[in-house]
Amino acid sequence: MDKLLINGGRRLEGEVRISGAKNAVLPIMAAALLTSGTCVIKNVPRLDDVSVMLSVLQELSVRSSWHKDVLRLDCAHVSPVAPSPEILGQIRASNLILGPLLGRFKEAEIGACGGCSIGCRPMNLHFAALEALGSKILPLETGYFAFAKSLQGNVVHLAFPSVGATENLIMAAVLAEGRTVLHNAAAEPEIVDLAGFINTMGGKISGAGSNVITIDGVKKLNGAEYTVMPDRIETGTFLVAGAMCGGSLRLSGARAEHNTALLAAMQQAGISCTYSMPNVNERFEEESFITLHGGGRPRPLQVVTASYPGFPTDMQPQLTAMLSLAQGRSSICESIFENRLAFAKELKKMGATIQTQDNCAIIDGVAKLNGAVVKAMDLRAGAALALAGLAAQGRTVIEQAAYIDRGYEDFVGKLSSLGADITRLSKQSEQGKQIKKITTANNCRLVV
Repeated sequence: MDKLLINGGRRLEGEVRISGAKNAVLPIMAAALLTSGTCVIKNVPRLDDVSVMLSVLQELSVRSSWHKDVLRLDCAHVSPVAPSPEILGQIRASNLILGPLLGRFKEAEIGACGGCSIGCRPMNLHFAALEALGSKILPLETGYFAFAKSLQGNVVHLAFPSVGATENLIMAAVLAEGRTVLHNAAAEPEIVDLAGFINTMGGKISGAGSNVITIDGVKKLNGAEYTVMPDRIETGTFLVAGAMCGGSLRLSGARAEHNTALLAAMQQAGISCTYSMPNVNERFEEESFITLHGGGRPRPLQVVTASYPGFPTDMQPQLTAMLSLAQGRSSICESIFENRLAFAKELKKMGATIQTQDNCAIIDGVAKLNGAVVKAMDLRAGAALALAGLAAQGRTVIEQAAYIDRGYEDFVGKLSSLGADITRLSKQSEQGKQIKKITTANNCRLVV
């Protein structure tokens, strides 16, 4: 797998445009299955996960074209066949075809879905929500088969505000008969984006962004054109990068209202951020921005991850990296995914002082981190290690860097444009000799 080579210690300066949100575009792509028309989705980021999701749709006979950041999906010939388990197993979001296929065809078959190994993510909440509409879920040897004679609107209560269960329920209920009221729904901005897309198709969804969502079933949905929201996790990652490396950043397209918990934490840590609040009549992708002015070590924090609008679990690894350089003791408790702190052992190789117990980390800030050879264990952990490498003294090699490509568009290019010294090294690269020299300088052994 690819590796990243980082020469740390450089300030980050300049402007970068935030790409479309991974966690919004994947359910929107799945929702296109609800129509027999053509959907044109704009601001689509070039990510590995998006490519995999597109392969899933193609196996369902979706015809597609992808030019720059515009994805065109022709869903006239879709059939609810079972996609290849090998493809489904590459990303977690492949389970989102369940709701729209069940809504449109009253049947769907999916295999086991993949994703990062950050903790247990069972499908029971998805199944319970869909069964409340009248469907039945049968276990298969390698997956599940869902079917229904008809889907009827109902009052549904989620035991936990699961994003995926909320999305699957919305997509099934929009073509059900009658009204569905979902209580304890996930309130993430990506849910609002999904509802916005479906409403553009002719759906009747209200309350998205709150804990109670109402879906009035319609007979048919049409094709639509829609622009995906900016990625709030990419936004947060670059904000933390700027805080760790100093300098001044402007993140164009970033929306402050999607990042309130992180911005509050940054302010508490003594990091200066300013942002725009665009007029509702203007195109926010062109008008909104966040700027950061870094410098000095951050103050320590006590953070607990939580469902939106709480502090996002997808920003916990990056914040952990930042707090490893704080002026004192910090604590981070992970309440969503039980394995998300596993990457701390990699950060400790760089000189971080972290103690983990159960799902909490106690972080005693150090004055500096040192370059090392570390391994990305999942998407966000890989990004966190890259940020640590940017701030560290010396050279860092990040193995299994392909994880980062799942959720960050042109990660290396964007950071390089800000002044970072970061290079991608493929396994077959002639630059392999450089890695050997770097690992030798760090007293590490690495087989290339």
